[in-house]
Amino acid sequence: MFSHFFPESFLLIAVVFVLAGLIKGVVGMGLPTFSMALLVLFMDPAEAAALLIIPSLVTNLWQAGPLRSVTPLLRRVGRMQLGIVVGTLAGALVLGAPTGRSASMALGVALIIYSGWTLFGTQLSVPARSEKWLGSLIGVLTGAITAGTGVFVVPAVPYLQALGLDRDSLVQTMGISFTVSTVALAVGLWINDSYSVGAVGASLVMLIPALLGMYIGQSLRKSLSPKTFRLCFLTSLIVIGVYLVI
Repeated sequence: MFSHFFPESFLLIAVVFVLAGLIKGVVGMGLPTFSMALLVLFMDPAEAAALLIIPSLVTNLWQAGPLRSVTPLLRRVGRMQLGIVVGTLAGALVLGAPTGRSASMALGVALIIYSGWTLFGTQLSVPARSEKWLGSLIGVLTGAITAGTGVFVVPAVPYLQALGLDRDSLVQTMGISFTVSTVALAVGLWINDSYSVGAVGASLVMLIPALLGMYIGQSLRKSLSPKTFRLCFLTSLIVIGVYLVI
């Protein structure tokens, strides 16, 4: 695994992670989504998912801090995180690793739905009495989609946005959710023999361009309009999603 594109495609892959890190630095999310969207244009989805594990895990752990506020947030979204683990591992056992044309098309559909909803969907609100059962359901659905596509934003992000959290808590909660999803995805890939020592090494190397891109993105955040940048980011995901489906 990975021997057929390292080092020949090293620069191209590194550029993808710089761009994905830049996007996360500006808008606070999007590294695994954008990197998966571009990487599957020239490699198998399972390989792309394995590559993003360490860059995604490290940047999401960074986003999940500070530790003192993790416990209160987990009291509210803990059932959702458990559902993500169950859904991802069950999906890995039933669906196998995300590979082939069907996985690429499923990823395209997920990108279109996520980007379209974020751009044009109405802001939802989740009643407090429904959070326990709905959070578990959303977690399982997110996990199943993660297992099939390597992307873990649908429907997790719209649900978290509907909880009425303040901005800092929302960003931190997304970091927690993405961290859990990344670990569960790694286990799912390992179950399907798609996450080897070579994959860990390649993923570790890609952490460097991802962090570089994130640093650049955080610097650009002060001079760019996040709203305009977000519009360009989501529009590009729709275009890539349509291409993958076609």
